Amino acid sequence: MKNISVIGSGTMGNGIAHVFAQSGFKVNLIDVSAEALDRAMKTIEKNLDRMVAKEKIDEAAKANTLANISTFTDMKAGVADADLVVEAATENVTIKLKIFTDLDQFTKPSCILASNTSSIPITKIGAATKRPDKVIGMHFMNPVPVMRLVEVIRGYATSSEVTSLIMETSKKLGKVPVEVNDYPGFIANRILMPMINEAIISLFEGVAGVEEIDTVMKLGMAHPMGPLQLADFIGLDVCLSIMNVLYEGFGNPKYAPCPLLVNMVTAGYLGVKSGEGFYSWNHGTKDLVVSKQFTK
Repeated sequence: MKNISVIGSGTMGNGIAHVFAQSGFKVNLIDVSAEALDRAMKTIEKNLDRMVAKEKIDEAAKANTLANISTFTDMKAGVADADLVVEAATENVTIKLKIFTDLDQFTKPSCILASNTSSIPITKIGAATKRPDKVIGMHFMNPVPVMRLVEVIRGYATSSEVTSLIMETSKKLGKVPVEVNDYPGFIANRILMPMINEAIISLFEGVAGVEEIDTVMKLGMAHPMGPLQLADFIGLDVCLSIMNVLYEGFGNPKYAPCPLLVNMVTAGYLGVKSGEGFYSWNHGTKDLVVSKQFTK
């Protein structure tokens, strides 16, 4: 595979385009918004500058990476020659199914269609196409240029040949791919999100405060950040969406999202993206400041 198309130029999309381009692939980065594409290219350049400053790459590698990326607002034109398309659009099942239905028409028959979804079933996505054997999950971790894991999700109809090829391609990006089967939450979020939800339940029930919960997990379990801080980074709306996928997929009450999480999302407290969640993110200091709604 030589030609890669990435659908969506947000945080995940521009990171995925970055790592493919840096590894020598030709990348078409596609978004409906030209402004979003401009922001994405500036973000990629900024991240490359950071790597140059840390002497992880040189200026020539930076220039080559940027030269490997082309931008498109027309999806049909952007995927015409693709050997692999990686979809990194909004985590919305209706949007994703529409994208894959279109990709099935716009791409050549041999093209592999991958989704960066964190929870939507790959089998369901594949069923929206006439090539379910060539539909697979490539769940990158954020930030993509830094995190080494790629969760490779094999749908019910995904072929062994496609799975092997995506595993090898992930290795060419300097990543560590892990193959998992297509069940709600896959592995990463099936384990991570109930932990975050349980932390929110503990806060909701008054067992401990925001800082106390995060400190226990950081110092007691050697997590780089606490579950409530991590939830703010992920986005509380995304956490709620994934918990709902688990709850609906398994029908088990242990996956029911905490009422506090539901209320926070309803009220617009989404974490970093909205400026406030369990912490305040517009306070202009490097120190974490617990949101006023959780301070005594």
